[in-house]
Amino acid sequence: MKRNKNILHIVLLAIVGMLTITSCSDFLEEEPKSMIGPDNVEDSNAGVDYWVSGVYSNWLDDMFRWAEFPRVLELDADYISGPDWLFSYLGAGNFQEESSLDKMWKGPYNLINDANIAKRYINSMKNPSEEYKNNAIGECLFQEAFAYFLLVRAYGPIPVLDEDVTVTGKFDNPRLPVKDVYAAIISRLERAVELLYDRSNPNYRAGHVSAGSAAGLLAKVYATMASAAMPAGTEVVVRTGEPYRKAKNQNGDDIYIYVDPTEHSFNKQAVAGYEDIDPYEMYKKASEWAKKVIDGKYGAYELALYDNLWKYENRTQSEMMWGIESTASDDTYRTSVHTFYSGYKATAGSEFLNSGGWVGCTNNWYKLFDEDDLRIVKGVRHFWRYYYQESYNGIFYYPQSWCVRLTGFDIDGTYVGDPEPEFANTGLTYQYNTSSECLAFTTKYNDVKNDAIEYPESYWPFLRYADVLLIYAEAQNELGNSDEAMKYLNMVRARSNAKLMTTAFQKVGMRSAIIEERAKEFACEGDRRWDLIRWGIYLDAMNAIGGRDDSNVNKARTERNLLYPIPRDEINVNTAIETNNPGWN
Repeated sequence: MKRNKNILHIVLLAIVGMLTITSCSDFLEEEPKSMIGPDNVEDSNAGVDYWVSGVYSNWLDDMFRWAEFPRVLELDADYISGPDWLFSYLGAGNFQEESSLDKMWKGPYNLINDANIAKRYINSMKNPSEEYKNNAIGECLFQEAFAYFLLVRAYGPIPVLDEDVTVTGKFDNPRLPVKDVYAAIISRLERAVELLYDRSNPNYRAGHVSAGSAAGLLAKVYATMASAAMPAGTEVVVRTGEPYRKAKNQNGDDIYIYVDPTEHSFNKQAVAGYEDIDPYEMYKKASEWAKKVIDGKYGAYELALYDNLWKYENRTQSEMMWGIESTASDDTYRTSVHTFYSGYKATAGSEFLNSGGWVGCTNNWYKLFDEDDLRIVKGVRHFWRYYYQESYNGIFYYPQSWCVRLTGFDIDGTYVGDPEPEFANTGLTYQYNTSSECLAFTTKYNDVKNDAIEYPESYWPFLRYADVLLIYAEAQNELGNSDEAMKYLNMVRARSNAKLMTTAFQKVGMRSAIIEERAKEFACEGDRRWDLIRWGIYLDAMNAIGGRDDSNVNKARTERNLLYPIPRDEINVNTAIETNNPGWN
């Protein structure tokens, strides 16, 4: 945690007029002011907004600003790959040398401290209505809870701070057991549900977190606790394996041929810290909260049509329950989301990428889908061109198996027949290689106003309504209601034109299908690692790849990788934390 964060700085951040965050996008339309201290923030609705905006600003300045996020949430997972230079120590599993992980600890704690300050000042105001103040405090509570949720999954036992350091003057805060941290998360979210506007309230502003957001996050929190507390030995089947086999082409050269993933049955390992939690009681709670959202208790939520889901203009639709949006070309409130996943063009509207588009999914992930599933038909980039391919009319394609239809030659260079008519006589040189240049790149983050700038107004979803539906399906399955689980699993599948399940599997099969559906639905949204961790199959899933993935990124993992290391400077200055997580010095 930062020890010297100045309250004046927090307030100035809160009133910078250029900040845009999806959850408070209209908070910051006021003119920027200067030379203002916390006691000079006006006692009004605008003053309330200033404080809440200061809390939200932490996500962009400084968690996402320097590209540490989403790296720390996303890159350590079995189905995610990219260039070695980008994955760096994090991709190699050497977490203690990964400087980005400092932000994973410090960023959420800075936000938590700011939220405590904001609540204190908002509570002291006299002029805003109680309803307005309550909603603002509910937003702060939600942000605190979400920050703790990130931290407890990443680090296990962590400090919980009920007041800001200006009040306590205390910097040495002990780690609390995992169960106690979750109690703090739940209490904040339950209070937030009571205080926040729901979507049907005329005062609710589109894009803000709402009572439904808090209820949906509660369902996810309970499902996380439940799955992590499931008995050791619980079976989960994952389709995975070594990415390719080495062969010789007709010229005797080495080639790498991607193979289909196979079913691997893993037995859950106990997840430390969850031993005294009753998983079935937690699943009951997860089911209850998810069903409240589904039934519209906090306003109407629905799955967006697939073609609309990732459009720029639909970022505040009801499916998007909590996320952040950056400001285009802003040095402070920017993200690298669009650059990481989509890349930016040489000029606006150009077909040629200038840079970026690095992070993608592996062949093991791509092969999970039915061939007509929109999540690969439209959700994966099948053709793309970099600026350096213009001189020779080159174009990359994905997947590898398309080589015959594009070129007429199979993978080992044998002529099979003419390419399909639409690809014949195009004058293009179709290229594929087994490196980070050719992955299953998502199209989720493509739609921006200007695709020729490095930092456009990118959106990062932290919680979607699809998540609530799959959490409900997961809880129902574990509670013995497989038909109900199938119904809600199929809702998500139907949206993407996937084949629907007609007969419910037994519990293990349904459990595995839901976990796999989550991998497909939330790919490149920073969720996969945490699903593997909570189900106690992270080590098995990572090591089943056989060492290195499609891009030659190291995926071998040991027990020390189950938790991130606490930053060294926190260990050095916080005398209440005497040791780091297991395996980290």
